[in-house]
Order: sequence, then C-alpha cells, then structure tokens
Amino acid sequence: MVEFVLVLPVVVLVLLAVVEVTVVARTQYELVQAAREGARTAAMVSDPARAVEAVKSALDPSVSDRVRVTVERGGTVGSVATVTVVLPYRLGARLLGGLGVHLRARSVMRVER
Repeated sequence: MVEFVLVLPVVVLVLLAVVEVTVVARTQYELVQAAREGARTAAMVSDPARAVEAVKSALDPSVSDRVRVTVERGGTVGSVATVTVVLPYRLGARLLGGLGVHLRARSVMRVER
C-alpha cells in the first residue's frame, strides 16, 4: 500500500503528460493542414484575405480566433505563396496556469494564377 501511494502521483503525472503531448501533436497537425489550405488558396487567388479565411475555416472555431496568419505572395506565375500560421498555446493550462508556447506551421506553394 505504501508503494502504491508513493508511485500513484508519478503515474498520474506521466498520464497527464502523455495526454498533453497528444493534444499538442493533434493541434500542430491541424495547423499544418490549415496552412496548406491557405497556401493552396493563396496560390490560386491574389487576395490574401481569402487565404486567411481559408486557414481560419480549416481550423476549429475555438482555435481560429486565436491564430495569427501571415500571407506572402509573389505577383507573377511561378513565384511562391507562403502562409505562416502561429497559435499561442498553453501547456498544462488546467494545472498551475501552464507554460506558454507558440505552435507554428508554414506552407509554401507556387503561384498558379
């Protein structure tokens, strides 16, 4: 019983860390997919606002309000369109206020039109 009481907090912390890493990985994957959607739109349409809208619509509504999207697009066909998405994220927000990090995703595609 004493060993169980001593080991239980460590096991709980490890499980919480695994859950937090899983949530961060899923959020990063969603940011990469949203950046890719934004770059695809930026490669097809010259209006950067449409690319920003594509990024935000690809994300969950609770996250899309907090992201910062940067669109850089060359004016000629064959130049590059770059979309960068940054999300401020709090690790362990449920425990002790959390540690703040910035998740980033970047996607580059050639301008088609």
